[in-house]
Amino acid sequence: MTHEPPPETVPRGIPALEATTPKRSSEPPELLVITGMSGAGRSQTATVLEDLDWYVVDNLPAQLLTQMARMMSAGPGGVNRLAAVVDVRGREFFADLAHVIDEIRAAGYAYRVLFLDASDAKLVQRFEAVRRPHPLQGDRGILDGITEERALLQGIRERADVVIDTTELNVHDLAREVRIAVTGGDDEALRLHILSFGFKYGLPLDADHVVDMRFLSNPYWITELRHLTGRDEPVRDYVLAREGAMTFIERYVLALEPVLAGYRNENKRYATIAVGCTGGKHRSVAVSETLATELRERGHRVVVSHRDLGRE
Repeated sequence: MTHEPPPETVPRGIPALEATTPKRSSEPPELLVITGMSGAGRSQTATVLEDLDWYVVDNLPAQLLTQMARMMSAGPGGVNRLAAVVDVRGREFFADLAHVIDEIRAAGYAYRVLFLDASDAKLVQRFEAVRRPHPLQGDRGILDGITEERALLQGIRERADVVIDTTELNVHDLAREVRIAVTGGDDEALRLHILSFGFKYGLPLDADHVVDMRFLSNPYWITELRHLTGRDEPVRDYVLAREGAMTFIERYVLALEPVLAGYRNENKRYATIAVGCTGGKHRSVAVSETLATELRERGHRVVVSHRDLGRE
């Protein structure tokens, strides 16, 4: 009796392809507890972390930290970087923070505590500048509230993984210190948005740079290309073959390098480059896609969108 081989249920080569394809790695979930003195920069720190794609929860009761940690997921689309701001605004709920941190450590979650501090004199100055009372001030003076808060936070400060003294830091310095603390000094690439548009529909309001491609011959006047867009190969080849097209792109990319480096130094994390032609269909689209490719090859994070494509 002969045994027939089992029927093939998938096309040939699929198992071999799967075996040789590296699996996408996923980073383990990470919890960052942000605490510290009122007026030391917790809100600004939360904003910086949001810009770094952290999921940030402000003024979270300490008792909910464990539940939030359980909700994190390493899978795609899940929350794998959670930052929770926990401070004395939580009143009686804040008293359990040390105990909750012990529970999180015992449960095996990866976590760090970031503590923000500043001198008493600087904190008083900041509260007076914004004309707001200290959370623990009550009917007393600002310094009384600061003194009470410092006593309450002493144990947490001693257990913190990172302490940032913001006494002499401006908002840009603080943002830099926070990024170094959470990334280990590996600064995240600037995010660029390249947006094609048509001048006849108006300039994009959020553009940091505007590029005018109307110096190139317009494919609209070629019957075979009129119905196509800059995403189509015939139009792209035509536009990029025009005299000066590639020269402009290459030199513009070089000219952008010191500008983008300056943006990073000034903590500007996003920039929009608007590339325009008459209708936003042919030249601007083709050049936007090519410009994005050139910038990605230089290590920049780039997204491309076409505002007026299909509008005509």
